[in-house]
Amino acid sequence: MATIPTPMAASTANWHWKNKNVTPWAKQWFERELTSLIVKGDSGEEVSITEVTDVEGDVELGQRKSKLLTIYDCKVQLLWAGKTADGEDVAGRLTIPEVSHEITLDGLSDYVWEWSLTTDSNAAVEKVYALAKSKLPVALEAKLSEFPSAIINNHGKDLTVSADASRSGTPAPTSAAQAATSSAPSSTSAPAPKPPVKKSAKAVNTATITVDAGFMASADDLFSLMTDEQKIPSWTRAPAQSAAKPDTEYSLFGGGVKGKYVTLTPGKEVVQTWALSSPTWPTDHFATLTTTFNQSPDSTKVIWKLTGVPLGMEDELTRNIQGY
Repeated sequence: MATIPTPMAASTANWHWKNKNVTPWAKQWFERELTSLIVKGDSGEEVSITEVTDVEGDVELGQRKSKLLTIYDCKVQLLWAGKTADGEDVAGRLTIPEVSHEITLDGLSDYVWEWSLTTDSNAAVEKVYALAKSKLPVALEAKLSEFPSAIINNHGKDLTVSADASRSGTPAPTSAAQAATSSAPSSTSAPAPKPPVKKSAKAVNTATITVDAGFMASADDLFSLMTDEQKIPSWTRAPAQSAAKPDTEYSLFGGGVKGKYVTLTPGKEVVQTWALSSPTWPTDHFATLTTTFNQSPDSTKVIWKLTGVPLGMEDELTRNIQGY
């Protein structure tokens, strides 16, 4: 008889990279949520989003190193309509060229609004048009700020493996079984639990991996991109902590990678301790990552040398660094 393999532990399963495309759901969300927006003027004018005519682009939810990450970049086209204080209908179009994680969460750039008026212009119509351009962006930004949370709340459960037995493939005990267990007589008293004994760290056999890549950018710009707390999320798509000073701790990928800076030479080199928050990474073990920037007239070669890699993890970490 075939043996059923033991399910992977939740902490290990959640470490693997996963992606789910949720573009159809996202289009429905835009259509439902954006058309609920209405703004009003001081003299009785009113403007609202009446229709989402098109959404171009992809929306995905990813899981990387136990962290859920929203990945999206869309162009959204809308119709808006309003009424003057005298009840005259006004209409127009609005295009948002980029609705993305980088704008909504990272704040790396501002929204761009491309407006047009399809109603013949007069003083009253222009007043409604001005109302639309002044107040609808505020309402739209507030609504779009809810989009990443909506993605995670609706689809996060499809990527994350729960540690709850009833959700990990092993049925939870029934109430009857629990009652029987709790009511069963015991012939001896359970001994008092002993305090855990902290084990000394075991020696780790390690290797060194080296990865290099060329970039059409200056060494100073790349140094800043990899150490500036505000810029790191543009390539990790996750929160970061980085003071970029010797003997200060840093955290990347929402805590998935952590360590401490040893030395930083702007535009030249960064040396830092490095560890994964992974069930497969040895406890209290830190590797050393040396990043070197070699600039030529038209590009920069970056070399990542990671020493102290636990044996057996070389291929995985090489792929991960190449992927970053």
